[in-house]
Amino acid sequence: MSHSVLSALDAMRRDFDVALICNAANAFTIPLLRAARIPVAINVDGIERKRRKWNLLGRAFYATGEAFAVTFANAVVADADVIASYYREHYQLETVTIPYGAEFPDEADSDVLARLKLTVRNYVLYVSRFEPENNPLEVVKAYEKLSFSQSQSPNPQPPLVMLGAGAYAPALVAELHRHASDRILFPGALYGADYRTLQRNALLYVQATEVGGTHPALIEAMASGGAVLAHDTPENREVGGDAVGYFELRPEETLSGTLRECLASPLMLEGMRRAARERARERFGWERVTDSYERLLRSL
Repeated sequence: MSHSVLSALDAMRRDFDVALICNAANAFTIPLLRAARIPVAINVDGIERKRRKWNLLGRAFYATGEAFAVTFANAVVADADVIASYYREHYQLETVTIPYGAEFPDEADSDVLARLKLTVRNYVLYVSRFEPENNPLEVVKAYEKLSFSQSQSPNPQPPLVMLGAGAYAPALVAELHRHASDRILFPGALYGADYRTLQRNALLYVQATEVGGTHPALIEAMASGGAVLAHDTPENREVGGDAVGYFELRPEETLSGTLRECLASPLMLEGMRRAARERARERFGWERVTDSYERLLRSL
């Protein structure tokens, strides 16, 4: 909050044509910028107040942020049609819908696979903050329920790589790490070339989030040419379409069964990879995204 206030006060002293704010949590700075006659667009991100990590005060803060965005911003940006529908239904506001982008550079792999003792197309990858609504524990428990014979798959037990960290849920993080083994790895939060290398070379990527709009890790997995399994939510369906497989988290056996089916079908995974890469290229290329922002900001 202090960073946002100081940034807004600094912007008020400059001759900016327009300001772009990200996340409804920062909407309380919009009146300051508007007082300085700076037009403001805000990307409200997901419906943050629905995240289970927030207590009553946190949810009230985000609800206030939504109201400030609707009341004071010149334009509200939603990153998915699901988010746009929420603002239309709750605030009678028409937003501008611009998704996130994802493109993978042409680069050599880092040495992260060697460091983690992994091999190409021989591990399942999960990427997210370790928070309740991202369901990391449910993914771990579903993976532990996997059981199939050598005849069902050439690789009956690829390890699970849980990429991420958690600052808001220490009890959850502690419970997760109690499941660590040589088959369930917790390398922490990795970024840059290490992250992209893990995305590019995964046998299967699992997206288990239940709150939000367009999740960057999901479209990055698709853009990397990954075979993707996603939690069956309207937001993930909007992003993945027919290029992604879907699962229900409860009961955990549903995810276990879907994982088992995918791991036993290499040809199906290859088809998913091709479809996901093509969908990401068509819908989530950065040129298309930035062109949309340029048009919006010029209009303001």
